[in-house]
Amino acid sequence: MEIAIAADHGGFQLKEKIRTHLYESGYAVKDFGCYSAETVDFPEYAAKVGYFVSEHGSLGVLCCGTGIGMSIAANKIDGVRAAVVSDTFSAMMTRRHNDSNVLCLGERVLGDSLALLLLDTWLEAEFEGGRHLTRLAKLTALETGGTK
Repeated sequence: MEIAIAADHGGFQLKEKIRTHLYESGYAVKDFGCYSAETVDFPEYAAKVGYFVSEHGSLGVLCCGTGIGMSIAANKIDGVRAAVVSDTFSAMMTRRHNDSNVLCLGERVLGDSLALLLLDTWLEAEFEGGRHLTRLAKLTALETGGTK
């Protein structure tokens, strides 16, 4: 599986560490930038990863200062379930119960070791299905204006 990654300037250094970690762990990585710490606008990078994930049924990782802006932007794209996490339980449960497909991490709020642990925990967790399928269907309906 190819994992899409991107960051804005506030998450650039963390993205680089994640890219290296993913390669070393045997994952194929599609890096959508940014490629320096020069100021950029995060929605552009969230969109690149979000559309890739939505179109390819893949996973993505987005980094910014807090992870929040990237999450907000990525969740605007149909089919994306982006989650900001800062603890291993949340990283695991967002995959098991919500089938999240984009992990958002904040460089300014997480240390590198914790960020990589959260990434590994998220990647190793699997969606449980079952009763959670009904909830995912309701999330999909929200994307198309079907639930009010």
